[in-house]
Parts: sequence; C-alpha cells; structure tokens
Amino acid sequence: MTELDPRALRDAFGAFMTGVTVVTAHDTDGNPIGFTANSFSSVSLDPPLVSICLAKSSSNYDALANASGFAVNVLSESQKHVSNTFARPVEDRFAAVSWQSGPHGSPVFDEGSAWFDCSMFKTVEAGDHLILIGKVEAFENSTRPGLGYARGAYVTSAMEAEALNNNANLLLSVLIEHQGKVLLVDDGHGQLSLPETRVGKEGVSTVLQRLIASKGAEAEAGFIYSVYEDEARATQHISFLCQASSDTASCGTFVELSAGALMKISDPAIRIMLERFANESRMGNFGVFFGNQISGKVRPMTSGS
Repeated sequence: MTELDPRALRDAFGAFMTGVTVVTAHDTDGNPIGFTANSFSSVSLDPPLVSICLAKSSSNYDALANASGFAVNVLSESQKHVSNTFARPVEDRFAAVSWQSGPHGSPVFDEGSAWFDCSMFKTVEAGDHLILIGKVEAFENSTRPGLGYARGAYVTSAMEAEALNNNANLLLSVLIEHQGKVLLVDDGHGQLSLPETRVGKEGVSTVLQRLIASKGAEAEAGFIYSVYEDEARATQHISFLCQASSDTASCGTFVELSAGALMKISDPAIRIMLERFANESRMGNFGVFFGNQISGKVRPMTSGS
C-alpha cells in the first residue's frame, strides 16, 4: 500500500464539518482537566452511549484512560474563546469558563449548547488514539446554536447569514419550534404564516434577533434551514430554524403541523417548507433547502451521529 501523506490526510479529514466540544474529567488529585475535541459522536440510545477519541500523545492520556467517567461539553457559537483556550497549553484553562461538577462528577460548562456527564463504559485501542465510550448518566440541552468547525476554521450560522447581506431584496423568516409545534402568526387575511421581515442595512444577525424578540418567544437564533429565490415576490428568502424553550409567545401561536394547519398557510413555498419540516422532525434528520419557490434540492446537514 502506498504510504499516505499525513498532512494531506489530516486536511482531507478536516473537510468533514463537525461540532466543537471540550472533554472534561478529574485527574487522580481531583483537579479538573479538559481538552478541545471534534471527534465526539453519539453511539447508542439504548443504552445511551457516546464516544470521543483521545490521542495517546495527549498530556491528559493517563488521567482519562483510567478515569471512572468524563463529560462532553458541546460548545455554542459564543464560546470560540473556550475552544481556543482548551486547545492550547494554558496553565489554568478552567479560568476561561464558568463550570460546575455534573451529577456524575465531571466538569460541565455554562452557556454551552449541551453537555453529557458520562460514566466510563469501555475503552478501545485504535491506532494512535484511544476511543473512550461513555454511558450518559445525565445531560442538559439548550436552544443555543452549536459552534461548527471545518478545514481549520470555525463556522457559525451568523457567518453564513452575513454572507447574504449584499442582497438588497432579502426576506428573512423564522421557523421557531418547540417539541414539534411551530410558531405561526396571522398574516392579516385570516391565513397563517411564519414570522418574517425584510433585511435592511442592519444585517441578518441583528434583524434575526429582533424578529425573534418581537414575537416574545423564548428562543435563540438557530441555523439556516432554507434559502430560495422567490421569483413571485422578487426576493431571496432565508429561513432560520430556531429552537424554543417553551411554547409561549406574546405574538402568534405554537401550532402542531397537522394537514389542516398546513392548509391554512398562505404562502405555497412556506407550506412546502413546513411540510418538509414536519417529515424531517419525525425522522430526526434535517437538511438545508436551496432552490426557488417551486423546486430545489435538500442538502443533508453534516452530523457526527
């Protein structure tokens, strides 16, 4: 077999977009330890298992290889500094983050997208790495969008959105979801629609935050769910999927996407998008739509699962 170029192989691995996590535990003296990792993956629901890959060259190798458990902290878009801190030989990494001991004992972070506190289920030798398989003993999820990483750079939904700001006819809508229900508003003609607004000079991120706040929904700015040219309205439409922590709002109502509710959606393109969302919600597998108001393609979102 021809010898592979390690640098080229690493670059190729980097083409796979991942989330960013910090893996934490305690050493034998009880001190918190942690490192940045994008090798996190869900393994099983029954039993609930996750995995992480630990380099044998890591300074944390001995402590983690013999630990009774570990935690995986999924970083949010606002935590790039945390990722950088835990990726470098900083003397006190934990000074950069607010944390506490999780229910099973490993350090878990505040302000992240999620965390999983695990007991050690199994370790597997794998070349120059050790695969740590943990059984999830406790976890916490939030509505904060996760921090992405690809080809040596961070990727966030805000960055993607700002790339569209040069379009003078950009229309933005929010698909705010809570446990399968979606926030819909009356369009003024007895029909329903997603909350939407034009994007002006302020930029997508600012307008997105204000649109969510104007509906009184407890939701965070999420990721781009659909981008399409609406020739009938002479606009480019961008829709964000945002998770809400409750189904209450000061403007609009959270509605289950039944066939009857979908028939009340005034815009055919929005109706098609919500039909797709209803189907994807049942499967738990989302994609991003690119095209126009009539047809296009759905590109699967990259996942570590």
